[in-house]
Amino acid sequence: MKKIPISNFDNYIPHNGIDCVIFGYEKKQLKVLVAKLNFEGDFYALPSGFIGHGEDIDAAAQRILKERTGLNNVYLDQFRVFGKANRNTKAFLDKLIDRNPDLRPNEQDPMDQYQWFTKRQISIGYYALVDITVAKPNISDYDQSIDWYDIHEIPEMIVDHNEITGEALKVLRSDINEKLNAFNLLPEKFTMNEIQEIYETINEKTYIRTNFQKMILELNVLERLEKKFTGAKNRAPFLYRMVQK
Repeated sequence: MKKIPISNFDNYIPHNGIDCVIFGYEKKQLKVLVAKLNFEGDFYALPSGFIGHGEDIDAAAQRILKERTGLNNVYLDQFRVFGKANRNTKAFLDKLIDRNPDLRPNEQDPMDQYQWFTKRQISIGYYALVDITVAKPNISDYDQSIDWYDIHEIPEMIVDHNEITGEALKVLRSDINEKLNAFNLLPEKFTMNEIQEIYETINEKTYIRTNFQKMILELNVLERLEKKFTGAKNRAPFLYRMVQK
């Protein structure tokens, strides 16, 4: 893993940030990329960042996604703004400083960063869908590690990041039929069984195989390719990919 340099806070719009819920899929598990902060204590957070002066919001989200996964041109969607009147990081920072006394500023320190962070923060939530097999998670200067967690085993995170993740999951579940975006969790070529497993994992329900295949094929968004031969005794399934538009 490589480290990402953090620029001066003056380069960013104050008190407006982006939190990214980055979904991946592996072995019938929907996963989320979560960072463990590089401080004493168990502090976890979503991949996040700030918006540069003169930077489009979507461009900032794409930049954060690229920094944390190494990927370009992946599915990314803005889903909600989080801006309650009492939304700030003071409680988190005070707990962090309590566990890490060396971070406590001395009397001569103007506490610019502390004041910058403890004022009301507005966050724009984005969710991304990535092929977990090609993503290369990177840590920032503030992270000890960054890992994929099953959606049901996400640790307690700072501020309202667990709430943000829950909201992203709700939106994903409502989007997959309208936007047909679940395919972005798979490699370019996939079997019908693999896409059914993703739908079942996201929606936490089972589908009758014949009904599901009929539903997906009637969408006319897939191109059937060659068969997938694995050497197993079972009949080789066809591979599919999204129709190029």
